[in-house]
Amino acid sequence: NGREPFAHRMIRWWSTKLLRIFGMRSVRMGQPLADPVLFVANHTSWIDIELLHSQRAACFVAKAEIASWPLVGWMAANGGTIFHRRGSNHSLSTVMQVMVDRLRGGRSVAVFPEGGTGYNGVLKVFHARIFQTALDARVPLQPVALRFARHGRRVIDAGFREDESFVHNIVRLLGAPALDAEVHFLAPVPAMPDARRRMADQARDRIMAALEDPQPAEPRA
Repeated sequence: NGREPFAHRMIRWWSTKLLRIFGMRSVRMGQPLADPVLFVANHTSWIDIELLHSQRAACFVAKAEIASWPLVGWMAANGGTIFHRRGSNHSLSTVMQVMVDRLRGGRSVAVFPEGGTGYNGVLKVFHARIFQTALDARVPLQPVALRFARHGRRVIDAGFREDESFVHNIVRLLGAPALDAEVHFLAPVPAMPDARRRMADQARDRIMAALEDPQPAEPRA
């Protein structure tokens, strides 16, 4: 029927409120595809899940430790998050099967293909294996760039700084000036059944381009 489920509306409402507490205004660029879709996004902060959820509810794949985090863990579990034990191939195989089942059941799934948070604005290499889930479930793949900005300029350390704890990051964000938290829904990456690596690289290239600050227009002669 195309209507957003009540639980999804609640997740978006909660997530928008949480971002506001941290002085962040959620801004959407582009249009998310209709369910079901596999979203792949860059990852710098614990707040990334809430940021994407403020614009579009989806089942996230997240590291198992998040389940024990205050408030965020509760929200993640209630949002249908699929928890993955990092470094465990068995866990990844199980997670990928759950992802395919959810996608085939009509739910959208979101994943961070870098496999962990990046620092200082660096976008790490995307793991290609996870892209197989979109092929197996026969759903579109849409890259999403999560970008923090102030006055249009990218802020690269709104997320975790190197060796920064969850609590330290929260305290720092609460004391920081207001930020725009941008969610860029980018052009879908075409399915390439024999080239997951190319799909991963193409998704990464699109996200990288969206994260960069817009170049000022050249003055006319």
